[in-house]
Amino acid sequence: MDVDCVSLPDAAAPAADMDGAVAAAAAARPWPKAAANGGVHELLECPVCTNSMFPPIHQCQNGHTLCSTCKARVHNRCPTCRQELGDIRCLALEKVAESLELPCKYYTLGCPEIFPYYSKIKHEAQCSLRPYNCPYAGSECAAAGDIPYLVSHLRDDHKVDMHSGCTFNHRYVKSNPREVENATWMLTVFHCFGQYFCLHFEAFQLGMAPVYMAFLRFMGDENEAKNYSYSLEVGANGRKMVWEGTPRSVRDSHRKVRDSHDGLIIQRNMALFFSGGDRKELKLRITGRIWKEQQTPDGACIPNLCS
Repeated sequence: MDVDCVSLPDAAAPAADMDGAVAAAAAARPWPKAAANGGVHELLECPVCTNSMFPPIHQCQNGHTLCSTCKARVHNRCPTCRQELGDIRCLALEKVAESLELPCKYYTLGCPEIFPYYSKIKHEAQCSLRPYNCPYAGSECAAAGDIPYLVSHLRDDHKVDMHSGCTFNHRYVKSNPREVENATWMLTVFHCFGQYFCLHFEAFQLGMAPVYMAFLRFMGDENEAKNYSYSLEVGANGRKMVWEGTPRSVRDSHRKVRDSHDGLIIQRNMALFFSGGDRKELKLRITGRIWKEQQTPDGACIPNLCS
C-alpha cells in the first residue's frame, strides 16, 4: 500500500513559540525522506524525536506527520511548515503500520524475533536481550549494557569492591547512625557459579523508623535468578537475625527491591544493640552465602554451595 505525503514550501511564520531543540530537529530532517527512497519504515519515524510513531499519528493540513508525544512539545505547530496542527489523524499511515512486520530493535544483540508493528514495542520492553541498567544505587547512573560491560563499569567507574566466592563477611561502620539520610549506599559484587551478584546495604526511613537493609541482586534475568538462593546473618551479644531468600534480578531497580522490603531489615535500635559499646557508632557485621539448588535423579533438591 502506497502513501503519498504532500510537501509544501515552509511558511515564513517564526518558530519563536517552539522549543529550540524541536525546531532544530525538524529543520535537520528533510520531509518526506521516505517518499523519495520508498522506505515505508522511515515514513513511520517521527521527524522530531525520530522514534517510531504509534496511534494516534497526527498530521497538519499539508500532510506532515508527527507522534502524539511531540505534538504537545511543539505547541500544536507543525515543526516542518509551522502551520497549526489541529486534531487531524493520519489514518492512512496508521493503516500501513498494521501491515508491517519488523525485527526487534535489539537484533544487533542477538534477538531473532520479528513482530507486527504494533506488537514490537511491547516485546522490546520485555526482550531478554535488552541492555541492563547500571545497578549502582548511590547515584542515578545512565550507563546500560550487557553484564560483562556493567561489571567493568562498576569496577572502573564506580570503584565497587569485587570478590570471588559464594560466602562473604562484611563489616559496615558509620560514625553517626542517627543520621539515616546521610548513610552511604554500599555495593559489593561477588562472582560465583560463573555469575555475578550485587550485595546492597542501604539505610532509609520505614514509616517513622530509621532502618538498615541488606539484600542481594542477580546480574541477569529473573528466570535465571530463581536458580539461586542466599542467606544473610547479623548478630552479636548472643542474638542474631537471619534472612534467606532468592536474589532479585537487576532488572528490578534497587529502589523497587528496597520498597518491597525483600531482604534483611534491621531496626536502628537492634542495629545499635548488635554494634555493642555505647551505641553511638554503627558496627554491623553481616555474613552470608550464595548457593545453587541442584536436583538429584530422584527429584530431590540439594544445595550446591560453590563451583
